[in-house]
Formats: sequence, C-alpha cells, structure tokens
Amino acid sequence: MEWRRGQTIGRGSSATVSIAACCSSGEIFAVKSAELSCSELLQREEKFLCSLSSPHIVSYKGCDITSENHKFMYNLKMEYVAAGTLIDVIRKKGGGLDEAMIKCYTQQILQGLEYLHSSGVAHCDIKATNILVGDTGAKIADLGCAKWVDSDSDLTETMGGTPMFMAPEVARGEEQSFAADIWSLGCTIIEMASGGSPWPNISDPMSVLYQIAYSGRTPDVPEYLSHQAKDFVGKCLQRDPKERWTVRQLLKHPFLEEFRYVKNQNFLDNNSPTSILDQGVWNSIEEVSETSNDVFGLQTKYSSSCPDQRITRFLSNSRVPNWTCEETWITIRDIVTMKRNTIELANQ
Repeated sequence: MEWRRGQTIGRGSSATVSIAACCSSGEIFAVKSAELSCSELLQREEKFLCSLSSPHIVSYKGCDITSENHKFMYNLKMEYVAAGTLIDVIRKKGGGLDEAMIKCYTQQILQGLEYLHSSGVAHCDIKATNILVGDTGAKIADLGCAKWVDSDSDLTETMGGTPMFMAPEVARGEEQSFAADIWSLGCTIIEMASGGSPWPNISDPMSVLYQIAYSGRTPDVPEYLSHQAKDFVGKCLQRDPKERWTVRQLLKHPFLEEFRYVKNQNFLDNNSPTSILDQGVWNSIEEVSETSNDVFGLQTKYSSSCPDQRITRFLSNSRVPNWTCEETWITIRDIVTMKRNTIELANQ
C-alpha cells in the first residue's frame, strides 16, 4: 500500500508516531516507526495487535518496511484515535477527573482488559498514557510490553512496564500475569483522581521499585473519593496477587453498578492534545510528549478519496496548527511493493 507520512504527533523512547494517509483511499491512520535495526519492541507489539480485534483495543492497520532518508524503517500502522491519551484528558480537566468520569473510563479500560485476559494476553503496562480516548471512549494501546500468559509462545518470558505502576510481585521479579494488570488499573484510577503519580513522594525509579516490592505499603487512595471508589481501588491494590479481584469480579463491583454511559459525553474536545503511543520498558517517571495543540481534534470526516485533497482540507481548517515548520508529507512505498515493481519492469 502506498501511503504518505505527515506530521510527527508523538515520540516515545523507542519509536516515533506520525499521522499518515493512504494514497488510494485517503484513509487517515497513525503510523508508529523505528529504524529496522532498533525495532524489536515495535515488532513485538505488532505480533499482538495483528491477532486482536476489540472496540476497546486500538485497532491494527498493518505493517511494512520502508526506505526513508537512506534508512530502513519498520512501520506499525494503527487506528487514528481522536482525542489523545487519558493523561491529556486529565491535564485538560485541571489535574484530576470527577468520579463520574473515573467510573466511565474505568469501565471501558476493564472491558479492554476483559478481552485481553480472555485472549490469554496480559498488557503489563496499564497507565493513563497508554489509554487513548476517542469519540467512542477509551481504548487500550501500546502492547510493547505485553505477554502471553500460560503459553508456549516466545512472548511469555519478559517482564516489563513502568516502575510507578508495577505490582509488588513484578517489582520483585517473581511473576507478571493478569493480576499485575489489575494492580496497574488501581494505580491508574489514583492517577485519574489526583492527576499525579500513585507514588508522589518518590522520584527515583529504583527507589520506587524497592518501595513497591518490599515496604508492604500500597499507594494512598485520595480521601475525597467515595467509599465505593475506595473499596474498588482496594480490591485492585491487594499486595498478594491471589487476593486481587479479577476483571469480571471488578465489573460487578458496586462502584460500577450505578455507572451509566452518557451518550452525549463529548470525548472529543477541540483542544485535545496529541498522544504518545509508545513508552519503553524503563521509562522515567515523568513522561514528556511532543504535542501539537489540536491535531487530534481533526476528525476523519472528509469523504474525498484523494489524499492531496484531504491534506489540503486539513491545512485549510482554521483549527489546524501551523505545520510549515514541521516535516512535509512524504509519499511512502513499502519495500515489498518496490521489489515487485522492479521485477515487473525487469521482465518487460
């Protein structure tokens, strides 16, 4: 498939995310790229994404290898999600969400985890920066640290994630399974409520890991949450993984029983920042994204099949930031297509 790479909309420790357009259909999607020689995590993520299909998981659009600026690039093509990451939403709301919004996003994250766990996959890095928010709500993204549980696959042995969100058994290097995702969910709820880290008084990753692994403590739950919310988080943050509730148990918890999805909820906000879809295994505690003010406010509603017309409409839209200082759109052909065309020419 021939496609065009546009503006860089996010950077992680191991890959860069760009907006892209298919030259034949004009479809807009996100492409996550890394130099082929450094693309192990990206290729790992592709192995998971290509086998999954759920409205609560960012969808897979394909992958290819391209030659750009004298470098071979590995490209993972994914659904373009409109409103950025959950951490962007939290920051826009002033550093914390109200309990109704926390219930809403928690329900949707759990639905994504229910699908992953029933498929035998542990995500291993649940946190607000790995949750994308679109017009239909929250979707789990970034499966670079994921693993198959109880499988003979070669994608079972690694342990990874972000130290602040690691479960005690993971911090001790003992195991990483479905229960570790539940601990991370509890930390993410604290992040949604407070707008900050689940361990706010510790900044060094190694100190965080030691505290989580051996102190016997759990993260503090904000006092202003309701009794039901505190109980829900407490079920997630049991230090013994066998004592933590499962996804299905949590979906039946009273905290979510009264949850009602508001159809008119405006998930897409005009000033929604950009997402970062990839973070490395040992990210620093404070993550910085390079964002453009409103690129995710651009909904893919244009019906033109010509990429140039779609791009022109993007650029002419008054809500679009000035991209003249950024890289221009580059037409991309994957290596397989180029080789096939070369062979066809040679045979003529």
